[in-house]
Amino acid sequence: MRPEALAFLRGSVLIIHAGDIGGGEVLEALRALAPLVAVRGNNDTGASAGASASGLRESEFVWAGGALIYVVHDLGDLDADPQADHVRVIVSGHSHKPLTMERDGVMYINPGSAGRRRFRLPVALGELIIEDGAVRSRIVTFAAGVFGGEPRASHESR
Repeated sequence: MRPEALAFLRGSVLIIHAGDIGGGEVLEALRALAPLVAVRGNNDTGASAGASASGLRESEFVWAGGALIYVVHDLGDLDADPQADHVRVIVSGHSHKPLTMERDGVMYINPGSAGRRRFRLPVALGELIIEDGAVRSRIVTFAAGVFGGEPRASHESR
């Protein structure tokens, strides 16, 4: 876990991890900060995933702040109908490309990766601010290789 990512997450009400966890110690560190909802990614298999990661489900529904959130690693595996299921937010991970957008009344967020750097993608986290069912999101990026650096928001959606 990057220290700056853990510092940013302190004070969270809920942490959501969309898979490719990298080992059970990551889940333990996140659970020490806040309640955690996590799903299994395509890299969360075998001994390196740890027992706690390999026991995760492929998708989860969670209520937060009056909004229903659906968590899935790969959007290609989406097995819910967001409108029919009254989903307000879909959190996914697979591509590790930070993204936040809204389509047909559903917020889509891919927080990117705050662990080891993936490809040439930024080191990033996503943040959801949910109040009385109203959702705002933002992607926060960190300077690659700079520990203790201040985050900078790359973009925000409402």
